[in-house]
Amino acid sequence: MCTGIRFVDDSGNMYFGRNLDWSCSYGERVVITPTNYVPKSPFGSITQIKHAVIGMGIVQEDVPLYFDCANDAGLAVAGLNFPGYAVYAPEAFEEKTNIAAYEFPLWVAANFEAVDQVEEALANAVIVDRPINDKYPSSLLHWIVGDANRSIVVEYTESGMNVFHDDFDVLTNQPGFAWHAENVRNYMNVTPDVPGPLQWRTGELAAYGSGGGMRGLPGDYYSPSRFVRVAYLNAHYPQKDTEEENVSRLFHTLSGVAMIDGAARMTNGEFELTIFTGGVSCRTNTYYYSTYDDPSIRSVALGDHDTEGTELVVA
Repeated sequence: MCTGIRFVDDSGNMYFGRNLDWSCSYGERVVITPTNYVPKSPFGSITQIKHAVIGMGIVQEDVPLYFDCANDAGLAVAGLNFPGYAVYAPEAFEEKTNIAAYEFPLWVAANFEAVDQVEEALANAVIVDRPINDKYPSSLLHWIVGDANRSIVVEYTESGMNVFHDDFDVLTNQPGFAWHAENVRNYMNVTPDVPGPLQWRTGELAAYGSGGGMRGLPGDYYSPSRFVRVAYLNAHYPQKDTEEENVSRLFHTLSGVAMIDGAARMTNGEFELTIFTGGVSCRTNTYYYSTYDDPSIRSVALGDHDTEGTELVVA
């Protein structure tokens, strides 16, 4: 399970981040794909790296497998678990842009500068069930893609390609985005304000204090509950100005939906927890992250590395 968010600062710079929730780490690291790296795209959907890319992922067969990433133009993408709903094409389609599921984040970040461009390209695109190797079968995902102006959700299901405008700027897991967007209407009464005081006949009712207006906001780790809670937190967090304030906002918001060991058992018997929280500041092209065992926030700046090289950089 996972949670993703997007927001902008007072100057319109995007901050984009996510929690990766699972029972174990994959040995993920911050990976930089420079512009002269030669992509190994099975269907030729990535012919060159037009924009340097930074994000969290692993490397297999000299191919970056990003959980989430952003480029130097301010476009970001994150993949979130979507089992039971994601259905990829079994084979490539002629006269279509065929994208292997594992390369979708790199396809977005390497090729485009804005969400508008991504949405236009997706109209003729197919996501194909082509794994990188036998060790890593295709992960069943949907994706949130954002820039300074807006975000979209991309879902490839039995009905084909589906693209949704994400006015909440958040995403969790199944069911589909359209269901989550409708479900939020059940929580229109939730507010940051202190309710009351009220009078019932001759009885005076006053809230105990702050948080009284949040009664009914779900607090469990179920995907529909996390969607509502992170949408509420993202919508009501006060606008901030500085890099430090907005990085703090990113991590505090995602901590509001982070999973704690021992609280939620998976069907395989293991407990799910937030393996890492990570995200990018497009103001400084810096990737920030923390892990479950080390909550201190670390950073890797794109500008501190060779963005025009030929080799992947693992920081």
